[in-house]
Amino acid sequence: MITFFPLSGAARSSRTTPLAYLLKVDDVQILLDCGSPDWNPEDPSSSAVKEEDLAENSFHWEQYCQALKEHAPNIDLVLLSHGDLAHAGLYAYAYAHWNLKAPAYTTLPVQAMARIAATEDIEGLRDEEEFEDASETLGVDVEMNPADGSPSLEKTRSASPNDSSRLRTRKYVATIQEVHDAFDSVTVLRYSQPFHLQGKCQGITIIPFNAGHTLGGTIWKIRSPTAGTVLYAVDMNHMRERHLDGTVLIRSSGSGGSTVFESLQRPDLLITDAERANVTTARRKDRDAALLDCIDAALSSRNSVLMPCDASSRVLELLVLLDQHWSYSRLKFPICLVSRTGREMLTFVRSMMEWLGGTISKEDVGAEVDGGKGGKDRKRKRDDDGDEEALGAFALRFKHLEFFNSHASLLQHYSSKEPKLILAVPASLSHGPSRLLFSKFAEIPDNVILLTGRSEEGTLGRILFDRWNNSQREDSKWDRGKIGSNVMLDGSLYIKINSKVPLQGDELEEYLQKERAAKEKQAAQKAAMERQQRLLEADEGDSDSDSDSDSDDENEVEQALGNDEMDSTGGNRSESPVNGLSEPKPRRKGGKRREDGTDWGGFGLDPDEGMTKQMLSYDIYLKGNVSKATSFFKSADGPTQRFRMFPYVEKKRRVDEYGEIIDVGTWMRKGKALEEDTETEEMKEAKRLAEEELKKAPREPPSKFVTTHVEVQLACRLFFVDIEGLNDGRAVKMIVPQVNPRKMIVVHAPEPATNALIESCAGIRAMTKDIYAPNQGESIQIGQQTNSFSISLTDELLATIKMSRFEDNEVGFVTGRIASLASSTIPVLEPVSAAVIPNPTNDQRPLRGRILGSRPVATLPRSTMIGELKLTALKSRLSAVGVHAELIGEGVLICGAAAKKGSSSDTLEDSVSVKKTARGHIELEGAVSDVYYTVRREVYNLHALIAA
Repeated sequence: MITFFPLSGAARSSRTTPLAYLLKVDDVQILLDCGSPDWNPEDPSSSAVKEEDLAENSFHWEQYCQALKEHAPNIDLVLLSHGDLAHAGLYAYAYAHWNLKAPAYTTLPVQAMARIAATEDIEGLRDEEEFEDASETLGVDVEMNPADGSPSLEKTRSASPNDSSRLRTRKYVATIQEVHDAFDSVTVLRYSQPFHLQGKCQGITIIPFNAGHTLGGTIWKIRSPTAGTVLYAVDMNHMRERHLDGTVLIRSSGSGGSTVFESLQRPDLLITDAERANVTTARRKDRDAALLDCIDAALSSRNSVLMPCDASSRVLELLVLLDQHWSYSRLKFPICLVSRTGREMLTFVRSMMEWLGGTISKEDVGAEVDGGKGGKDRKRKRDDDGDEEALGAFALRFKHLEFFNSHASLLQHYSSKEPKLILAVPASLSHGPSRLLFSKFAEIPDNVILLTGRSEEGTLGRILFDRWNNSQREDSKWDRGKIGSNVMLDGSLYIKINSKVPLQGDELEEYLQKERAAKEKQAAQKAAMERQQRLLEADEGDSDSDSDSDSDDENEVEQALGNDEMDSTGGNRSESPVNGLSEPKPRRKGGKRREDGTDWGGFGLDPDEGMTKQMLSYDIYLKGNVSKATSFFKSADGPTQRFRMFPYVEKKRRVDEYGEIIDVGTWMRKGKALEEDTETEEMKEAKRLAEEELKKAPREPPSKFVTTHVEVQLACRLFFVDIEGLNDGRAVKMIVPQVNPRKMIVVHAPEPATNALIESCAGIRAMTKDIYAPNQGESIQIGQQTNSFSISLTDELLATIKMSRFEDNEVGFVTGRIASLASSTIPVLEPVSAAVIPNPTNDQRPLRGRILGSRPVATLPRSTMIGELKLTALKSRLSAVGVHAELIGEGVLICGAAAKKGSSSDTLEDSVSVKKTARGHIELEGAVSDVYYTVRREVYNLHALIAA
């Protein structure tokens, strides 16, 4: 039985991102993707956002995160399909804080791209806000006042959940180290590599296939012996791009059509998205031309262009397009990429050329084999540059591209008046360099903000897209298949900007004072711990012979006497802040020492204070005025008096059961020495360089996080070109019927798109009618619960089985009797003789006398055919034996003379039609002829025939 539970990204939902689904196959729980939402949507202070939208967005991600937190410890397998935030952004936090320790699998590019995307997002967020890495609060609680729309600067966790005047949201942001630890644990696979799982998932096989859209994007095929085949295919692109090939799911045939990849046909369950099922995308040629024309027009008029982009996946397509255009047009304007991880991303991509496709490899090979001067110069330059510029990496050099870690470094290098093309992260404009640049960029007239994606609902990028789309004519909107026009923005927009500023003045002095106090406290605690360790390690046996120990004992006795006697006479007692040990008070000036050596100064107060000393003997000790108290024991003369007693401090040494103390420090020193001995010279040099770099790194000045509300006067132009690289409605409605699943689940789609795909599938006769579109939090069950058992076959039974080969397996029909053995817990299947098997025919009717000359009744063996007929495979087999065959419609194959062009009606006698119905039944129609028997034989050969 299969159970499907969408944690986020469900169908018929306005919030289609992030993507995260829980698939339960029998007892194995599989997490399909683990995306993160945009943590900084626009708040009510923005003039373009309503408070209801913010509340819905916060509720959506809180509901998703709580559901993921609840199911994370019980998940047995994690599969990641794409390397962006929408598919893998929350995996690091769930791995570190929610115990998502299940084995995770993906391709190598997805692992690296997801790490880069998460690192870029986390560094941008933590550079603007303070996040507490607490195990229980799991983020920062930001309170917003709906009355005036201003966020409260005070963090709180005591707000009542019933208080409707406050909106409480949480942000689940991991640390950089948690990101590296999480993605280091992911196992990488190659395309079309079957991987057989072990442990609780034993019996399940996972296979990744190319999905397009992003580098390493994956379609997951999950095979279970009980539940069948599950195909998880979301965010695909069948079109070939500049740096990627199209999805392997569908391929172009020689006759101009397209066919589905044979290994992915007819799955038992297809899980796919329908976000663009009602969208018609313009031709790629028109979109590229519109984008480049917009950039050229802006730069030639001495204006700049701002293109918000992502950090890892789709930015590569933009870089290849822009670099080719710059080289072809010989433009001198700079291309600026504002990203902390831009260099790292390109360095990785250059090392993974085997995962790339499109036109990059062809251009590089053509440049390499070119016999002209240009090809020789390029080859010589690659040889001079070294291994980094090997074959295939030349197209990814991007010699027109410049990298900047922040918007401040960009503004220092280029003034706002210089024309330039800026690619800044993130694409949603919710935080980071793109948001800061927008606040200054949008106020300059004739500058152009060029959007290449719609971004997530509720973000500034989505607000700008909606404003552009609403300004277009009805036939020029983004989903009509045409290119729109740029619009002039006007008015003002209030946005919130978070930033980190250094402390100054009184705040800096207060911070330094607290830092000094913390260091002093830490030093005091360390000294107290060392003193306590020395006391514990002191040898009790050496105290009698060691004069130093005697003096220490006497000092401790004096401390005890002095302090307690001072308490008894009203003196102040001081306690150390560490360990609560009593410290001696300084001896008073008025104190005198008697001739017998007794010091009375520590036992009484000065006569000037109007109090008399209590003259007590020096060799007795009793705290306070308890010497006047009566004892419990009575005597004949009345209550007995309690006397003071001499103090005795017993020193105990903490030893183990063998009478020794384990010196942990010694073992640690020895272990460190052994590690140093095993280190090579290269490792020592690398460690030394790392320590030097750490020392050279400037210490970050003390700073604070502030929030400012900025009014942006909009005066720039806005344009949108769809470069997201996803299938549109025409492709989705063509691919899904060709895959022809037995059951289908629609996810990641708004309600209009979901209904459009379901209606399209309903009009196809051969398409399944079992289509599900669950909402977020709605669980659906497919199939029935099956139980599997282990059984052992005897050697006699195996010798009688006639095996038939089917695909990669051998199958056979077995009839036997189950027996239990005392020596084994697994039951044994034994053969049954023919005499024991009852004959149902003889049991149902009375015995009759045998007719003279008749033969005895013989029961025919029962036969079963296993397999699924694929008309394309049958056509290939018939062509091999000389029978011409052609597909003429939905599930119909014409074989013989009628399949040839120009055949007459006289040849219909030698023709056979093979029809495959929706339920898998096969019908052969035709006259009795050699062609008929040939076709029937080949149909039988495509199945495994087993007989009882």
